[in-house]
Amino acid sequence: MEERESKKAEEATWNRETVPKVMKIVSTKLSQRDLISLLVVSPWLHRTLISYPSMWKVLDFREMNHAGDRLIAALSLSRYQHVEQINLEFGRDIEDTHLERLKEKVMCIKLTDGGLKQILSKCSFLQSLNLYALSSFTDEAYAKISLLSHLRFLDLCGAQNISDESLSCIAKCKKLVSLNLTWCVQITDAGVMAIAQDCTSLEFLSLFGIVGVTDKCLEVLSRFCSNTLTTLDVNGCIGIKHYEFILQYMSTIQFSTDHNWYEHMGP
Repeated sequence: MEERESKKAEEATWNRETVPKVMKIVSTKLSQRDLISLLVVSPWLHRTLISYPSMWKVLDFREMNHAGDRLIAALSLSRYQHVEQINLEFGRDIEDTHLERLKEKVMCIKLTDGGLKQILSKCSFLQSLNLYALSSFTDEAYAKISLLSHLRFLDLCGAQNISDESLSCIAKCKKLVSLNLTWCVQITDAGVMAIAQDCTSLEFLSLFGIVGVTDKCLEVLSRFCSNTLTTLDVNGCIGIKHYEFILQYMSTIQFSTDHNWYEHMGP
């Protein structure tokens, strides 16, 4: 009887202490799917695996059905609060609503070019894209935004790597009505003129803090967007010297001397 109790005690100790330690080492070599399967092996193993945040920094839904629903469900679990990488490559059943809920659930995601490109290639019907204060992307990734032919609202505030070349690609999004280029410091007249010539439905444009734009881009904006543009923010654009371009070519734009922005007043 005592021998049996002793064996049970040894087995309990093995399960509680040794197995979790071994599995911690082994689990680093396992896929996410196998790792999740291990959670149901034993309560001790479950607690051990959950206690190591470094194991739960990746969400891999590659080639999975209902990838959008799986993503939102996973992010509701506390173990994924430090997630750094999300793979949706060839994932099925991903909709705009899933990405909107993703924004609500995740305060900060370390997105890379690869992640952005996946979103752009899989969500071609996106009408609104907010990349506010995400400055880690390269010019090549920004150029891929041109894939979104239905895009209407684009926020690139703080996109320090975006150039005139990629902005010219974005100009292919001809349905754009709102474009925020605040603090996109590499942009010059060339990029803004490309937008003006191709995005003729533009209603809102912010060039706040861009020192590389001059009166020349205002003249092109007035030529192509004067009938639609309602708000133009040029605060901090020290290269713009002659605001009379606005008054001369855009008669429906009122200039505010307090903040250097222009608001459409209507006929």
